[in-house]
Amino acid sequence: MSGLELTAGFIPLVDAAPLIVAREMGFADEEGLRLSLRRAPSWSMLRDMLAVGQIEAAHMLGPVPVAMALGLGGLSDRIDVLSVLSVNGNVVGVSNEIAAQLREAGHPPGALRDAATVGRALIGLGRPLRIGVPFPFSMHAELLYYWLGSLGLAAPQALDVHTLPPQMMADAIAADEIDAFCVGEPWGSIAVEGGVGELILPTAAIRSFAPEKVLVVRHQWAETEPDLTGRLMRAVWKAGRWLGRVENRITAAELLHRPGYLGVSPEVIDRALSGRLVTARDGYEQHVPGFLEFHAGAATFPWKSQAAWIAARLAARLGLERGAAVSAARAVFRTDLYRRHLAGTGAEMPGASDKLEGALEVPTAVASESGRLQLMPDRFFDGAIFDPKAPV
Repeated sequence: MSGLELTAGFIPLVDAAPLIVAREMGFADEEGLRLSLRRAPSWSMLRDMLAVGQIEAAHMLGPVPVAMALGLGGLSDRIDVLSVLSVNGNVVGVSNEIAAQLREAGHPPGALRDAATVGRALIGLGRPLRIGVPFPFSMHAELLYYWLGSLGLAAPQALDVHTLPPQMMADAIAADEIDAFCVGEPWGSIAVEGGVGELILPTAAIRSFAPEKVLVVRHQWAETEPDLTGRLMRAVWKAGRWLGRVENRITAAELLHRPGYLGVSPEVIDRALSGRLVTARDGYEQHVPGFLEFHAGAATFPWKSQAAWIAARLAARLGLERGAAVSAARAVFRTDLYRRHLAGTGAEMPGASDKLEGALEVPTAVASESGRLQLMPDRFFDGAIFDPKAPV
């Protein structure tokens, strides 16, 4: 196989699928790319691999480039978001002990379907929770703090937060190192499969259309390698469109289960792709529409208002000046590159680069180049709306 060489890093998660599919289904080849993939053991390692130039691109947590733009986390190198790779896809799970306590309190986990009920039930246990998240700067952490904070818990102060690689969550809960976790699939389901925990909530119940993973490159690389940047973006976008077709789900699960990628059973992977989650060892199944999205509703568009929401949350939590934080964050979500490099692919191009975050309760047609774009509901569970243009 000939072509231009490019190496991208990923963490073994179902939402790494666009990169894996781009390589395995030939979309990278179509763009003249020899795409190599490197699996990293942790988010910090993956971030550092990108920052020092060991890889050119990465599957990354959405808040990481924002945090770096704000000078958080020890690295000041700027990395840019080329596109969103996935929306939603995370679960909140608890240990068997916590699940038993919820049942005793009259809240069987399998019957808990809305964020307010689940959150109040957890807070009502009256004990500080040791909870695992994959990284301090992640949508897992931000949604967790938003959710429990909105219900009256002093978050994050009242939580004992542990940072663990996603693939270590089940082991940590089995070893009684944590009581609960918020993690991307398949690792929540692996805890259920191992009989060490139960799933109590998809994070889609906290925010119905939350950006999760993003495709990132170093800012300087994007500026000096525009041709490679465009080829990569088009290959990954085509992979996301392919993943959005129901008829490709079984093939996708078979690809992802390979040892070099996720190394877990296709059946477990299919649960995330289909949104049919087995929440407990007794086989209780819960269907979560829109559990994980790769394409529909302009899912891949890097809205600057999404960056602004993340920055505003980080600024409020860490005592940063909000206006400066939001401005820095908006700069790294590259809507300009998305519009430039995906022109002519069929990618939906919204007429604006900002929107009111949380304002949509039903599918809604919006202005776009094609005139056919319909955005998905993106409601926060408490009905809050974030206006990125509101005065600071």
